[in-house]
Amino acid sequence: MGLGERIAEARAESGLTQAQLAAAVGLARSALAKIENGMRGVSAVELVGIARELRRRVEWFVDPGPPAIVSYRAGRSGLATQSVDDELDRLARDVEFVAGEVPELVAAQPAALPTPTSMAAADELAVRARTLLKLGSDEPAQKLSQLVTEVGLLPFAVPLGEGADAGTVLLRTGGVSVVNGDLRVGRRRLALAHELGHYLIADPYTTDWRVATAEADALEARLDRFARALLLPESDLRGRWAHWTDNADETLRDAAVRAGSHYQVDMATLARRLEELGLVDGAQANNVRQARTKKADIVEKNLVVARELEPVALPRSYEQAVLRLYRSETVTVDRALSLLLGTFDEDALPDRPPLSDAEIWAVTS
Repeated sequence: MGLGERIAEARAESGLTQAQLAAAVGLARSALAKIENGMRGVSAVELVGIARELRRRVEWFVDPGPPAIVSYRAGRSGLATQSVDDELDRLARDVEFVAGEVPELVAAQPAALPTPTSMAAADELAVRARTLLKLGSDEPAQKLSQLVTEVGLLPFAVPLGEGADAGTVLLRTGGVSVVNGDLRVGRRRLALAHELGHYLIADPYTTDWRVATAEADALEARLDRFARALLLPESDLRGRWAHWTDNADETLRDAAVRAGSHYQVDMATLARRLEELGLVDGAQANNVRQARTKKADIVEKNLVVARELEPVALPRSYEQAVLRLYRSETVTVDRALSLLLGTFDEDALPDRPPLSDAEIWAVTS
């Protein structure tokens, strides 16, 4: 896609007409039309103005980005993109830039695992994922956002409102996932587990609008099963559920609240997993779905309050790499703050080492 086409695409996504954009950047509408049609060049000053007006970085127009993004864009029908696509595009570029300076940021992606063709294969994929994540066969996948970085997947959580649940893009090395931070913590973790499934089978670019509701799509349904099996390992869940429900002093709701806290999942995910393992019947599963954890439960049962992927959340290794680039003066203050997605202000950045007299003299002489 040429520069003019990229401008036209961004303008359409912003809902502006050629006349509106041209007026905003001080161009004649006919001049903008020629730029978009590839019949006229665009100066650096004009491109900066267009980028500012369309709320894009200049690099978005001149650099096609990672191969998976280029391929996705070429095959996409229509101009409209969703918020998660824009976030994936931006973060993939940021990560590739940082990884270009700090190569150890992104671990190599494991060899692609087979795409599951059945629910049993989805369970097997979860077993293999546990091995890659160095989890025991019955160990809860707590701190999932940290675990996935060990296999090269960097997860970010940003507010997306009513947009998609999550999305993933493969990079030249590793990958990036974006999770909708406006979801509740259990759904955020489920969404990341689902994206891990896409990553492990090497899907180059995925956007998942409603994780755990895509039953019409066989692969998505199997990756939902994979995510549940990863977060709620069968042998551990069976043992703990029997222990919790055998307590005569507690109800089914109490057991569900304990399980939701222990495995850090939402009640819909828990109910689905219990039902598919035959641990509850349909009526009991509906009761589990309706259970809500109260503050009294947290206090009386001494439950863990999970905050994983609370937005805006960045991988710690990514934050460290950006700060390293800032300390070495590879990036400016503004660039560092941009790469950190506004989670730092200038005062929160580390102090840079003072220049020696020789360095000061070299600059000023």
